[in-house]
Amino acid sequence: MTDNRLQKVRALEALLVLDAKAGNKKALEQLVALRGDRLYAHAARLAGDREAARDIVQEAWVQILRSLPGLTDETSFLPWALCIVSRRVAAFIQTRQKDRRLAEDFAPEAPQVFTLDTDQILDAPKVREILHQLPPVHHATIALFYLEDMSVAEVAKALDVPIGTVKTRLMTARAILRNYLEGDQNGQARQADRRCHEG
Repeated sequence: MTDNRLQKVRALEALLVLDAKAGNKKALEQLVALRGDRLYAHAARLAGDREAARDIVQEAWVQILRSLPGLTDETSFLPWALCIVSRRVAAFIQTRQKDRRLAEDFAPEAPQVFTLDTDQILDAPKVREILHQLPPVHHATIALFYLEDMSVAEVAKALDVPIGTVKTRLMTARAILRNYLEGDQNGQARQADRRCHEG
């Protein structure tokens, strides 16, 4: 999206927020139409579950509508709304993790096997899989910064954390991804080296 178009979208968004705060239902519908897909994509990316993302975004919109009168800076609607969605996703993930732990407590012990197919080159689905293995705060930070193309300041606002925390999370997440990817590539190199010596 060009800078000019981006500015126009943000100006339209700010006007719609003002009108929606004043009780204009049509403006509210237009705001949902303008930002609904982006909020859904963000939720789906963080949750890793499209069906759950729909429910999460519905709940987030309810909270957004209730909290909209308290939004003092109409130009910061998107980071503010993404923050609400991120918190809803975090709550969903926590609940899902508790449910899994509870199920594991009552399930018979079974060996957990995690294999990495080192014969394949890492592709986008593999990177997404790695991202979903990151702690939720790092995953959210990476998603907002790289996938939503937000600045560090916007990510900080969306996650309601200091800018330094965002920078630290980005650095930590990059290191985790780098180690994982380098480990996989080293594994591929060792396998290829073994094949050369065997044959």
